[in-house]
Amino acid sequence: MLTINMADVVNVLNTCKPYLIGFAVALVLAVLAAIAAHKMQSAKRKLIRAQAGIATLLALAVTVNLICWGPMSSMISLATGNGTITEETSAEATAFCAEIAEEGIVLLKNEEQTLPLAGGNINVFGWASTNPCYGGTGSGSLSDAYDTVSLLAGLEHAGFHTNKELSDFYTAYRAERPEVGMWEQDWTLPEPAADSYGAELLNNAKAFSDTAVVVITRVGGEGADLPTDVSQVTYHNNSDAYEDFEPGAHFLQLSKTERNMLDLVCDNFDKVVVVYNGANAMELGFVNEYEAIKGVLWCPGTGQSGFDGLGRILSGQVNPSGRTSDTFVYDLAATPTANNFGNFVYDNADGFQYTETGFTGKETTTTPTFVNYAEGIYVGYRFYETAAAEHLIDYEDTVLYPFGYGLSYTAFEQEMGPLTEADGQLTVDVTVTNTGSTAGKDVVEVYYNPPYTNGGIEKSTANLIAFDKTEILKPGDSQTLTISFPIENMASYDYRDVKGYVLEAGDYGISINRDSHNKLAEQVYTLEETVTYTGENRRPGDTVTATNVFDYAAGDVTYLSRADGFANYEEATAAPADFSMGEEAKATFINTANYRPEDYNRPEDVMPATGAKNGVKLADLRGADYDDPQWETLLDNMTISDMDTVIALGGYQTAAAKSVGKVQTIDCDGPASINNNFTGTGSIGFPSAVMIACTWNEDIAERFGQSIGKMADEMGVSGWYAPAMNIHRSAFAGRNFEYYSEDGLLSGRIAAKAITGAEQYGVYAYMKHFALNDQETNRSNMLCTWSNEQAIREIYLKPFEISVKEGGAKAVMSSFNYIGTRWAGGTSELCNTVLRGEWGFKGFVLTDYFGCCGYMNADQAIRGGTDAMLVAYDTATNHIKDTKSATGVRAMRQACKNVMYTVVNSRAYAPENLQNGLMAWQVTAIVADVILAAVLLGLEAAAIKRYRKRRDKEMPVQAAASE
Repeated sequence: MLTINMADVVNVLNTCKPYLIGFAVALVLAVLAAIAAHKMQSAKRKLIRAQAGIATLLALAVTVNLICWGPMSSMISLATGNGTITEETSAEATAFCAEIAEEGIVLLKNEEQTLPLAGGNINVFGWASTNPCYGGTGSGSLSDAYDTVSLLAGLEHAGFHTNKELSDFYTAYRAERPEVGMWEQDWTLPEPAADSYGAELLNNAKAFSDTAVVVITRVGGEGADLPTDVSQVTYHNNSDAYEDFEPGAHFLQLSKTERNMLDLVCDNFDKVVVVYNGANAMELGFVNEYEAIKGVLWCPGTGQSGFDGLGRILSGQVNPSGRTSDTFVYDLAATPTANNFGNFVYDNADGFQYTETGFTGKETTTTPTFVNYAEGIYVGYRFYETAAAEHLIDYEDTVLYPFGYGLSYTAFEQEMGPLTEADGQLTVDVTVTNTGSTAGKDVVEVYYNPPYTNGGIEKSTANLIAFDKTEILKPGDSQTLTISFPIENMASYDYRDVKGYVLEAGDYGISINRDSHNKLAEQVYTLEETVTYTGENRRPGDTVTATNVFDYAAGDVTYLSRADGFANYEEATAAPADFSMGEEAKATFINTANYRPEDYNRPEDVMPATGAKNGVKLADLRGADYDDPQWETLLDNMTISDMDTVIALGGYQTAAAKSVGKVQTIDCDGPASINNNFTGTGSIGFPSAVMIACTWNEDIAERFGQSIGKMADEMGVSGWYAPAMNIHRSAFAGRNFEYYSEDGLLSGRIAAKAITGAEQYGVYAYMKHFALNDQETNRSNMLCTWSNEQAIREIYLKPFEISVKEGGAKAVMSSFNYIGTRWAGGTSELCNTVLRGEWGFKGFVLTDYFGCCGYMNADQAIRGGTDAMLVAYDTATNHIKDTKSATGVRAMRQACKNVMYTVVNSRAYAPENLQNGLMAWQVTAIVADVILAAVLLGLEAAAIKRYRKRRDKEMPVQAAASE
């Protein structure tokens, strides 16, 4: 999602152009009239000039009214209709923000029980200690209306005394991160050179404390992925910054100055703790290269007050219970995705180019791009665990910290009870006992290892299937957690032969794990006969049987296969050698230039009624079933104009529709907060999605959604552009801070709870970005994402599926990218067949930001299952062009129904919130018009009166002159 930028300004001016031209014409006519009157008698000349001035004022007033009540009506309503969050609610949210960090910070290393640290003096090294990561950049960044708890303040609040001389040294070196535009990135890491510390500073530090905490930070954001080769990056304020890295280095490695600083610290201190502060899984192998580094903590973006949680963990006031949401590897350049992530531009697709005004206001020409998801289902830990089992890799040399890994200040034992089957569910009790000396929480992780046939359906040896988290357990205390999951969830998708989900006969290892790699106990569930979910035998959780619909998205890619011990690994994971779009892809590629609505019209469609006046209003449908016949009666009342407005102007709102009594609702940006981009009003910023995922706590996720919902309700906001749940396919994805994990089940469960939490306050959450929007590079450059159907369903759609089935999601934001050769938001297979058909989704789909990407168009969107365009003003393609065909009007009608079904069941239509009258700005405008009309009439009367006086004075003079 995006916010206001130069492209918006340009488009708003274009929207108002006809009215401004009209005013300009009126002004020119008035000037010409005044000039033409210079030869007339004085009285007439002055009357005409007065009339010209009055006419100019009247033309200006008419122009302003036409603009305000016309194309700018929605934007003015957005800019003026907003409530405020109470201080009590903000205080509650701020305290909860720190609580999330307490459960989401992950203890990665703790040798010799170095942590927790005793209170008192502490040295904090690293420039990032004074400039830490709170979240990320772009639309997911924090509001600057609220104070943040800095890293050093968080330590001080926990009782530590930090070395002020050291922090002043960093502040003097550079007080702030380099200032760049909202949609720009700065990759400089302004770490002071080791020789600049000086002997006196170091000696004072050693005298101050024998403990050193080193902070390493990485910040990502919307619009750009982290550099995989820093030498190719353009830096702000320091064009030679890349020289601080080794040749060919990437941004998730240590820079030279960071390495030198670590050398310096470890040479002078025997007890060093490293805090990695960032959402992207950095290469942390260096922590084992220094004997002095005894402790390591992963602290993703903390939000407004999360560093208070860091302080409490370091001091031992809180026992860490976080678990990694991603796999940390030694070498990010050797991952299966490394060669197929980034910038790949087709060299033969110039015929599909389009020209647009981008986010910066500059006109650019865009050519289609592509990315190959060649690794298939082997994403993250699924690859590493399976590759180790197949002896492709040495696990210990490849993986530093597994997925689901995390340490504690105490010890726990987990006992697995018997596995039982009933009503299509497998259930196991896990008893967790605190066997250590400190109170704390533990996480139970349940994985399954399915039967695999060489060359058969692709399967990972480790698949997270369920998880839960204990309450705080005192030493010696136990808690039994009952874990249950549907057997059907272990089915694999066979896209080659069966073209559906298959639960193959054989032994399924069901284990409780300390992390994805380390099993604590395992039992075997044996399935005697293969279950094939095809035809009438759909999965019980599906509404319609799933079958292949994404064959067109597989392309000509060689996909990684487990067959013969990943025999095709080198071939499958190699960088693309061919940058040409195939002829079949060319024949099916669609953008605005070649999309013709009439090509998709169905002759059997009958034109529906429009503009009826049967008295049914939207409010009458609150609580009605989606299939209630009353919906058709209501929709008969909608005019073509109202339908078009609801569809075209869906940015930060759902537009009003007078013909059915639909009120405007306000929607706001996320995902870590709720922010109105028009009024500037917003909430505190919560920790990044990664931090929330690292809690492995669904209750925390639900409370997060509740807090967002409560604040949104107080602001008068009904829709929240979040949660974001794309997959951490690569550690370098710039927007990973907004997304939860490399794992679809963890992402989906956390997201589903956030959605249900917000729903409790009547706020509909837009799960996003639907789908396969897993990199920022070329995201809005017609990015053709190639993937096979198994990976699409098992990896990338999984969080969305869980959010619909378990979270009851009622709104979706689609994505900029293409799936195969079709823009995701205009893909019926995605938005209709799978989302609404298979999963049973009832609600509406919104585009991602519509003011920048000319390849998207409203006609394709509504016929492909997207219902509204995320823009609040007119663009070239957000209005429906085909309003004459029955197929087009029926698609408009369906889109409006989807929008209104969600809205009428939201907080906006709760009796205490429903506002059918004029908004405050409209009342003010009417009053202003009345006053102006009175003033103009007064001016006109005065002008006529003065004219008559002048005329009467001039008449005797003229008569005398004629004699």
